[in-house]
Amino acid sequence: MAVSRDRASDIAISALIFLARDLERFGRFLTLTGLGPDELAESAASPDFQGAVLSYLLDDESLLLVFAAEAGIAPAEIGPASLALFEAGGDEW
Repeated sequence: MAVSRDRASDIAISALIFLARDLERFGRFLTLTGLGPDELAESAASPDFQGAVLSYLLDDESLLLVFAAEAGIAPAEIGPASLALFEAGGDEW
């Protein structure tokens, strides 16, 4: 399943919002990335960072399934979206 760069970016931003809506989830994500709120705002538009957000979900199947259900996205679309973003990026963040 191919996913366009724009579609992949939309999915990643939705995933980041999903994480941010739950303080415990978001705290875990921030701890893992080592980013603070200022760095997060600067990194959010980076394709590599967006790909990392989706990779984070891919590493936790239960979290991935909750996100996909809430966002109305097929779980199988997340992996190709992550790849599309990493291919578009250049290790920017």
